[in-house]
Amino acid sequence: MLKKILLASALLAPHLAGSALEVNQATVAELDGIKGIGPSLSRQILAQRDQGKFKDWADFLARVPGVKAKTAARFSDQGLTVDGATYPQAPAKP
Repeated sequence: MLKKILLASALLAPHLAGSALEVNQATVAELDGIKGIGPSLSRQILAQRDQGKFKDWADFLARVPGVKAKTAARFSDQGLTVDGATYPQAPAKP
């Protein structure tokens, strides 16, 4: 019983810790888990990904209608990555 609990904990830990979600590998259900991405946007993202993987955030922004820099930053803050990279944040104002 203890082994099962430890195994379940090990399998769930990355999901509970807010691990990164790679847009080039994510499923519709996984994308829907990002606040601000619903079924319609998930389908658009996957349709564009079917044309070729996203190279970087600039490519993602250019190919996914309606997603601008501020939205991309919010998605990235929730763990979404493009080719392993987070969205580049603007430097903090002094």
